[in-house]
Amino acid sequence: MKDQFKALVVDKVNDEFSMNVKNISLEFLPKSDVLIKVHYSGINYKDGLAGTPDGKIVRNYPFIPGVDLVGVVVSSNDPRFHEGDEVIATSYDIGVSHFGGYSEYASIPGDWIVPLPENLTLKEAIVVGTAGFTAALSIQRLEENGASPEKGKVLVTGATGGVGSFAVSFLNSLGYKVEASTGKESEYEYLRKLGAHTIISRDMTYGGKVKALGTQKWAAAVDPVGGDPLSSVLSQIQYGGSVAVSGLTAGTKLASTVFPFILRGVNLLGIDSVYCPMETRLKIWKRIATDFKPSNFEDFISQEINLNQLPTVLPNILKGHVRGRTIVKLV
Repeated sequence: MKDQFKALVVDKVNDEFSMNVKNISLEFLPKSDVLIKVHYSGINYKDGLAGTPDGKIVRNYPFIPGVDLVGVVVSSNDPRFHEGDEVIATSYDIGVSHFGGYSEYASIPGDWIVPLPENLTLKEAIVVGTAGFTAALSIQRLEENGASPEKGKVLVTGATGGVGSFAVSFLNSLGYKVEASTGKESEYEYLRKLGAHTIISRDMTYGGKVKALGTQKWAAAVDPVGGDPLSSVLSQIQYGGSVAVSGLTAGTKLASTVFPFILRGVNLLGIDSVYCPMETRLKIWKRIATDFKPSNFEDFISQEINLNQLPTVLPNILKGHVRGRTIVKLV
């Protein structure tokens, strides 16, 4: 490997914050089990926060963000991985307290690494990334709690985002009738292309007031939004249905009553993709490569950029200007 390679480094000295692509050496990286030549990374909401001085994601500076990465093993002290293996590394502390994927090389603990499943390319895996994995885990949990296509429509909120886009596609692949909720009328055709059967405005899931109980509309829901919209959705889930919540873009507070739970037997399922057990993680990635697999991964890519473009593009995800996935090519 090269003596010097490129990485996006964020730094904060006193009140001075910087974000620049720099030449670094291997000594700059943490000493972990597996050294990976990074082929792709992606942009997630946490990455956007890491690129701001007050994002409260990065704990120590200087730091390399990027919660997703895929690539090829260069060297390994872990007997499970060998030179030339194609691998995925997402979640855990990557891009938060452990240097992440915005680097041509990454040093990652073996316990955080997933072998690339058969029938999936490295580029396809990064398009999925944390967002698609979270969507797949949400659907797995819904099914474990009784969801099935014949029980009725499944709502996806925040449907044009990373989690929402994949939830629409995965549910459609499994035969569910998907109702997609979005505040972006310009993206209706995009959602139809992914597999949405019906599309509704954001106001139709939450009109500004949360009712104790509303009309029963959906058999289940995938919700990466949280806040008052989640409270409203809970009041409109059919008897015995479930909502899988994974995000907080609409806020952290839940203003629901107990009525959906004690009168309709509704389940609120918390989805955590960060510390998901490896046994479950492997199962989910296998499903992503088989029965969840979209027919065209290119449909999810809003743009493909290089490392030098990151400082300009990264802030857009915090402004809500990104649909689907932005991927970063490092080779």
